[in-house]
Amino acid sequence: MCGIAGYISLNNSFSKEQLETALSSIQHRGPDAEGMYFSPDGKIGLGHRRLSILDLSAGANQPMFSSNGRYCIVFNGEIYNFNELKERLADKGASLKTTSDTEVLVELFAQHGPTIFASMNGMFAFVIYDVQQKEITICRDHIGIKPLFIFQDETTIVFASELKAIKALLGKKLSVNKAAVPYFLHLGFIPQPLTIYNNTTKFPSAHYAQICLEKTEQHKLFFDLVKFWQPETLLNNTKKNDEPAAKRQLNNLLTDAVQKQLISDVPIGTFLSGGIDSSLVTAIAAKISGAGKIKTFSIAIDEGKYNESKYAAQVAAHLNTDHHEFKVKEKEVIDLVDKLIPAYDEPFADSSAFPTMMVSRLARQHVTVALTGDGGDELFHGYGMYQWANRLSMPQWHLLKRPLFNASRLLNSKYQRIGNMFGYENRQHIITHIFSQEQYFFREQELSALLVNTNFNFDGINSLPPEAANLSEAERQSYWDLNNYLKDDLLVKVDRASMQYSLEARVPLLDYRLVEFALGLDEKWKNNNGTMKYLLKEVLFDYVPKELYNRPKWGFSIPLATWLKTDLKFLLDKYTSEAVIGKYSIVNYMVVNNLKKKYLGGTDYLFNRLWLIIVLHWWLEENNN
Repeated sequence: MCGIAGYISLNNSFSKEQLETALSSIQHRGPDAEGMYFSPDGKIGLGHRRLSILDLSAGANQPMFSSNGRYCIVFNGEIYNFNELKERLADKGASLKTTSDTEVLVELFAQHGPTIFASMNGMFAFVIYDVQQKEITICRDHIGIKPLFIFQDETTIVFASELKAIKALLGKKLSVNKAAVPYFLHLGFIPQPLTIYNNTTKFPSAHYAQICLEKTEQHKLFFDLVKFWQPETLLNNTKKNDEPAAKRQLNNLLTDAVQKQLISDVPIGTFLSGGIDSSLVTAIAAKISGAGKIKTFSIAIDEGKYNESKYAAQVAAHLNTDHHEFKVKEKEVIDLVDKLIPAYDEPFADSSAFPTMMVSRLARQHVTVALTGDGGDELFHGYGMYQWANRLSMPQWHLLKRPLFNASRLLNSKYQRIGNMFGYENRQHIITHIFSQEQYFFREQELSALLVNTNFNFDGINSLPPEAANLSEAERQSYWDLNNYLKDDLLVKVDRASMQYSLEARVPLLDYRLVEFALGLDEKWKNNNGTMKYLLKEVLFDYVPKELYNRPKWGFSIPLATWLKTDLKFLLDKYTSEAVIGKYSIVNYMVVNNLKKKYLGGTDYLFNRLWLIIVLHWWLEENNN
């Protein structure tokens, strides 16, 4: 796990010092080593910060050249099947200089080019420079686990693992992309390919691009994206209906994924919340570890409703792990709040980032790598919104939606919140409507009143590939989550929170083979007569007693609805003030002030809408050039 940054500049417009500054801004991603490469003509600069995981020697530092000296790579991530991929090298008996996955990757690319990308099992974002052909190759992993940002204009391309490194290189050349704001207020994150900056995008997952400096048209940089993995083609495959066979296959895939991701030359453990997904990953890791106890980590926040640590402790005891429970005072979490904007670089509203940062910081005292349970809910239908998707597709509910919505306005806060699910106008935007209301964010109609500039359109973000046409509404919602919520919210949350403390987080449930399995699995094995994540649970219960999970599901969250009235009220007062809102003229102050009055008057579910306003203006204030 590392951080990368660099540039292609037809005008030779960057210096060594500028790249050093960019790398310093992401030192947390790789505190162990720094390296740079500059092409003789000054047009290419590649930079790398290393967090040593595999082969701790200096020989595995980057940038790294292929043995023939032609290819130079900077690489962030891990290739878990690199030992298997060695067999594809033409000279299988060749003596590699290191035991790192980076060397295997660059040698495979030297021999096979981009054809190897689809078979690489891992999380990765990398840039390879062909010094002979003067060609750059950029690639990002199947799911989008590792981040990669690209700034582009006619003569310059800048890339980095985090936006702060791009900002360090470009400074005031970056301007705010106001077109991204409606998406943020509706979803709580900014979806691919958008970022908060103009001319700056999130490089798409499962894609690569090649840029040849010798073939620039009229001295302008350009590239075409190539997709190396097409998961949408699996949506219409024959579904697996044999439960025992499907269960065996799932267990085998899980076991192999966890085993591959336990490879490390540094201490490794798992995050254990006590929920289904983290318990399953931990159970398999514990079995593979055998006599050597796997280290597990959980936090206990001293607020009863949000404290699941006792369940994690029960699971850890059953699995006989080396369990570390960190007891955390509310104030310790609150003290992390000011790290949100610097860590995430653009408006990001997922408040579970705070406990994720906390457990990452504490786990880093014991390990350098931690396995997480991310991905299970999206792949195996663990969210209530999937039931809402099927429910709202029924004709009777569609006919009754307006009366139900209007009636809910006359009731208390709880029923107003539920009634918001019926408050949609455009059936074509039902996917993001359901998501936004599950998260208590702004409905599309609310945005029309809130935003000063109401020129936004959610057609694109609600679109799915043609292969999804025959899916159930729950499956469509789930597929959208996989490509949007998971990639641009949950994985971002974990990556920035863990890397803030130089901790590598791995996600076994998002092994691309498991994703393919889940996409081809009959829906009844995901939600079986109301039992969500049915098949995943059936596998888990072979490792851990079912009785330990007879309880409601809580997310990894904090009591933000309470804190915005108490400890964090200063944020509410400051960033929803007329002075701050008026400075940027993005939202209507009167609408915001009315929301604040309702929230402080007892309509608690509005807290997340106000949190969006706070984070947006907080980011603007911190990044106002």
